[in-house]
Amino acid sequence: MYTVLEAIATANPPYKLTQSEAADFMLKTESLSAAIRKRIPSIYANSGIDYRYSCLADYGGNLPEFELYPQNWELSPAPTTFSRNQKYILYAPKIALQAAQQAIAEADNLQPEDITHLIVVSCTGFSAPGIDIHLMKQLGLRATISRTMIGFMGCHAAFNGLKTADAICQSDYKAKVLLVCVELCSLHFQVADTLENTIINAIFADGAAAAILSSHPFAEAEGKLAYTDGYSFLIDNTEELMNWTIGDTGFLMGLSPRVPDIVADYLPNYLQNFLDPHHLTLNDLDFWAIHPGGRKIIEKIQAGFGLSDAMVSDSYEILRRYGNMSSPTVLFILKKILERNRAGINAPLQNGIGLAFGPGLSIEGCLFQLV
Repeated sequence: MYTVLEAIATANPPYKLTQSEAADFMLKTESLSAAIRKRIPSIYANSGIDYRYSCLADYGGNLPEFELYPQNWELSPAPTTFSRNQKYILYAPKIALQAAQQAIAEADNLQPEDITHLIVVSCTGFSAPGIDIHLMKQLGLRATISRTMIGFMGCHAAFNGLKTADAICQSDYKAKVLLVCVELCSLHFQVADTLENTIINAIFADGAAAAILSSHPFAEAEGKLAYTDGYSFLIDNTEELMNWTIGDTGFLMGLSPRVPDIVADYLPNYLQNFLDPHHLTLNDLDFWAIHPGGRKIIEKIQAGFGLSDAMVSDSYEILRRYGNMSSPTVLFILKKILERNRAGINAPLQNGIGLAFGPGLSIEGCLFQLV
């Protein structure tokens, strides 16, 4: 049996900002030092990002429209974790539902009641009953559907969702899995007077993506793209390089500038160990879906493996149009690749790799192959 990637759909909240508008918002805040304020324009301009989306009107910079931050440019007192999570409960289910509805509509001959398993991935908020229950009710899923929640795993969590979906499909030949990733990173922006925090505020954004994966025998799967395998690797003694903790004023992120270099050092051995059991080499890969944690991550991987601009164009394009949306981001990239493959724009894809990086420091990857 093959785990076929049937459809991918994406969604974003309504507030679209240019990167210069986002920079202007930060420059208006009155609690930042002159040294940090001086760095903001270049950090935002050199991010590789043109646009980002937020569930909040606040970042448009019109004080009377603020719904999370207090209506002053000190943004003080800072919104509490509770108030931020209430916005998550309000807004995250909406874009999760949009993505899920579209994914179901794009899958061949699939009705909501046909879905056997639901996997929800998120790390930017919590509630119970949660998004899974909301999706069940709004989509008309069966009351007996099997549900799995993957939380607080960060940017690579879509790969953990895909791996879980594959395990389900390989154990149940009738499985039809709906995977939904949703993140509202902009709820947790912090007005902290550090360079690290300034970079974090400059790259993260909000979005959702949904995928349908199902189990098929060869006769039904032939010619389709299937999830073949996943591979995880935890880099020792790197816990301090990327972290995500719960504070009094939201979820607090730590992100070291060393991350791209560390990932680049370990990736060659990681890929060899991943590909060797499948009798593949780097030359056999037709596409690379690299999670754009930031522009430097893509640049390091492209340079390290001598990848053509075409091989990394989708990662750059998603970063440019949406920023880093954490877990849904790689599904945005895979959606573009899947659409081109189905349209026959390029030669049929035979083998492709997906990569993402998260707290740990950990590398997650998945292999897709044409059946």
